[in-house]
Amino acid sequence: TGTWRPGCPVGRADLRRLDVNYVDFDRDVHRGSLIAHRDSIDDLAAVFAGLFEAGFPLERMDPVEEYEGDVVRSLEANNTSAFNCRRPGQINAPVMDSPHANGRAVDINPYQNPWTDPRCNCWVPSADFAADRSGPGVITEDTLPWRLFTERGWIWQDIKVPDYMHFDTGFPSRPR
Repeated sequence: TGTWRPGCPVGRADLRRLDVNYVDFDRDVHRGSLIAHRDSIDDLAAVFAGLFEAGFPLERMDPVEEYEGDVVRSLEANNTSAFNCRRPGQINAPVMDSPHANGRAVDINPYQNPWTDPRCNCWVPSADFAADRSGPGVITEDTLPWRLFTERGWIWQDIKVPDYMHFDTGFPSRPR
């Protein structure tokens, strides 16, 4: 994939592409793709099938390679994505432990579900939904995405600062 590079903790042979249908905020159906570790693909397929069946909206779903591996551009596009062996200046966890760099994490609707970047103490990609945690595409405890992921043993916002978009299999990264 375009975000894989030497030094990533997961080899290309362990990454898989998952193509799934999703509903956008206008209720139109699209086909999206996630790149993830092979040991996470079945969980992700089941979760995103459940989100599609329920009509939970997603803005877009493209591999981060569509953004040349730039996590900021992907987040600003409100892109739902998984694997990203981030560039050195964009890493927010040790690369070998990073759930994203291992293909065992997903960020959903970053605009509706921002995170607090401790490097700037600011909401990324936007503070618009930081205080008001309601509306289409927003994830809170007990919403459908939260239930689908946690029923499969995934963890929501597994860091010390709010990260409403993020689900992973544990930190440091490990198979579920």
